Amino acid sequence: MKVLHMSWMAFFITFFVWFNHAPLMGAIAESLGLSAAQAKTLLILNVALTIPARIIIGMLTDKFGPRRVYSALLFISAFPCFMFAFADSFEVAALARLLLGFIGAGFVIGIRMVSEWFPHNELGTAEGIYGGWGNFGSAAASFTLPWIAVLIGGDDAWRYSIAITGVVCFFWGFVYYNTVSDTPKGSTYFRPKNIGGMEVTSKGDFAFLIVMKLPMYFALALLTWKLSPNGVQLISETFALAAYVGLVALFIIDCYKAYEVNREMFVKPVPEIQRYKFKQVAVLNILYFATFGSELAVVSMLPMFFADTFGLSAVVAGMVASAYAFMNLMSRPGGGLISDKFGRKKTLLILTAGLAVGYFVMSLIDATWPVWVAMVAAMACSFFVQAGEGAVFAVVPLIKRRLTGQIAGMTGAYGNVGAVTYLTIYSMVDASTFFIVIACTAVLGFVTLLLMEEPSGHMAEVREDGSVELIKVG
Repeated sequence: MKVLHMSWMAFFITFFVWFNHAPLMGAIAESLGLSAAQAKTLLILNVALTIPARIIIGMLTDKFGPRRVYSALLFISAFPCFMFAFADSFEVAALARLLLGFIGAGFVIGIRMVSEWFPHNELGTAEGIYGGWGNFGSAAASFTLPWIAVLIGGDDAWRYSIAITGVVCFFWGFVYYNTVSDTPKGSTYFRPKNIGGMEVTSKGDFAFLIVMKLPMYFALALLTWKLSPNGVQLISETFALAAYVGLVALFIIDCYKAYEVNREMFVKPVPEIQRYKFKQVAVLNILYFATFGSELAVVSMLPMFFADTFGLSAVVAGMVASAYAFMNLMSRPGGGLISDKFGRKKTLLILTAGLAVGYFVMSLIDATWPVWVAMVAAMACSFFVQAGEGAVFAVVPLIKRRLTGQIAGMTGAYGNVGAVTYLTIYSMVDASTFFIVIACTAVLGFVTLLLMEEPSGHMAEVREDGSVELIKVG
């Protein structure tokens, strides 16, 4: 329990820092002289780099252990936070928000840490508590940072509010390193054979893995297009073209690295007992696209949405919008608990259906609604969103233990693919259409979920001495 609490607090701080700009965007835009398009671009940049970051951090976690990787991430991320706090131009602020996307990968680390400390029948609840209380960091930022800025006062109050979050992040890196360990005493920490790519256990799954990499590169290409002269003109046409070429080259290298990691599998089939089905990962990726992807996007735009729709002040709009993320405290643990009690697949089917209905209702919100009714609608929708996230990550550690970091990284990255996609759409359409689009992708997730298999039996992991350990998953 100590490890769980220290981990969710680390995750809480990462989200507190990651979304420290959202409730202060009005003051930030005024201070830096940002246009509406530039303000929305900062929202997109904030989640963009998290796509590759979660893949990289997942690999590093599996290889070096969550204690060291989480501590290093917290320590290093404080510096781009300070950079943003004292930015004096849109370009500097944009670079800082892009770099801060790395802190959003912290979630992946704790998934592996918690999976090492809890048995399978409690794992959904434990991961839900970790994710829910950690995700609450974004709500805490929306609720507290405007008040801190008011208390500080002055034109630069927003800068000091954001800098405070960086100080907390910096020091918690040291605290985490000195208070946790990767596994209980006597337990084995299973590591992947290589960290250059995800291991799969059949030729068909290798092809499936390559296909599932494509949306991540498309999302980065979409971001490049948004920043090019076709969008907000932050980068030149030449730079954009170079970025497209670089993404193609990176995809080719990524595929080759994946082949290198799985080369032996093409020569010698993986024993049946050590196999896992990659389609399980693919389904979870799509579900997390719709759940966490929509949460990131909605958390980023909701304070401005409430302010514009109901004419609220920045402080009040931030407090009202925080109700959406506030539900994480019970929704995500609730999703994990329900998943532990009633089955992984059934829980996800119910929650995904509720997600689609919830966003459809939010698409109907306009200035004629009482503010409190709109807030209740947002909270009801967020229950299904966040409970769905908890249910997704109740399944992730039950697929292949030594790859938990990488699977969590890929699934988490799809959440950011969703966020980039949704925020790009939001920059082009009105809020009502934005919510309808999310509802439609939730329906797609529901259909895809029908292909998932309920985790059961045992997974086999090979110790360093060559012996095989069976780990119960259902």
